Amino acid sequence: MKDKTLLMIPGPTPVPENVLLAMAKSPVPHRSSEFSAIFDEVNEDLKWLFQTKNDVFIFASSGTGAMDAALSNLLNPGDKVLSLVIGNFGERWAKIAESHGAIAERMTVPYGEVINPADLEKRLNEDVNKEIKIVTMTHSETSTGAVNDVKTLCEIIKKHGALSVVDGVTSVGAMDIKPDLWGIDVLVSGSQKGFMIPPGLAFLTADEKAFEVHKQCKYPGFYFNWSSYKKSLAQHTTPYTPAVNLIIALHTALKMLKREGLENIFARHRSNAILLRNSLRNMGLKLFVDDDKKASYAVTSVYPPEGVSVGDIRNSLKNDYDIIVANGQNDLKDKIFRIGTLGFVSERDILTVVSALNAAINKLKR
Repeated sequence: MKDKTLLMIPGPTPVPENVLLAMAKSPVPHRSSEFSAIFDEVNEDLKWLFQTKNDVFIFASSGTGAMDAALSNLLNPGDKVLSLVIGNFGERWAKIAESHGAIAERMTVPYGEVINPADLEKRLNEDVNKEIKIVTMTHSETSTGAVNDVKTLCEIIKKHGALSVVDGVTSVGAMDIKPDLWGIDVLVSGSQKGFMIPPGLAFLTADEKAFEVHKQCKYPGFYFNWSSYKKSLAQHTTPYTPAVNLIIALHTALKMLKREGLENIFARHRSNAILLRNSLRNMGLKLFVDDDKKASYAVTSVYPPEGVSVGDIRNSLKNDYDIIVANGQNDLKDKIFRIGTLGFVSERDILTVVSALNAAINKLKR
């Protein structure tokens, strides 16, 4: 049946109908009082969702754009960055740092594992001359479904004096993350995840410590320059033409999220993830991140059963049931498949994908 696709990947995620309808309206002028009123509400609601008193900048980009904006506004050529790598997106931080002329050191663990805080503390204690300027990390690693203990890691970084820069692309709006209380200096995310709108917007919040470092940045760029966005926020607008209809969609989505409430949002994601993980185990499937304490509530990675390929599973789900799940990335391509549980996803969706997956595997084993 056409037009009944169930999107169960870690982004883009399903979009509520009323959000789609809001986005489908004719654009309003982005320099109008009408848009400024919507924009102001969005900014306040973003602070609520990010659990921060600091400004949240909105960029017309993917989440990677916000990652680039984070480092381009902080780094000078030759600066040293320590990247905590637990998957593809942890590695992306290091690549972005190197693209800005920084020296990136990687602390890498096997994919599916998470950073041991004791290892980070040991490495930073060795940095007696305080050469490491920034430590980057991923909270919920989209490529594996593993979750770093960001709170503890940032406490260690704060003691050292470096800046903590965190990828919250699949955790903000899905899992509890508190930048102000946990001492996260810069936190980024993307619209097509827990925010329940299509791809195209990215978000960044930075504390005063990060802004002081930003002021010393020699080449902060033009389009993503924090100072431009901060100045424009005070004027109830954006420095450049925004993605107007996506911001209007975000306005509606954030109102939905506020009605649900933060604790309920986090509880829903936790419940859905545990339901999925337990159901997969009951089917005899092996999870890529087996330890629930290290597992994301946004995405679960799964090994295919013996004798059945990832490609066949994904094709069967798509062709027979109109359900989309994601492949693994890079070295994990065709070795695991990933099921998203973030954003506008309900228990009914979890039960549907589990039933379809069970039927698909049984067909493929015949």
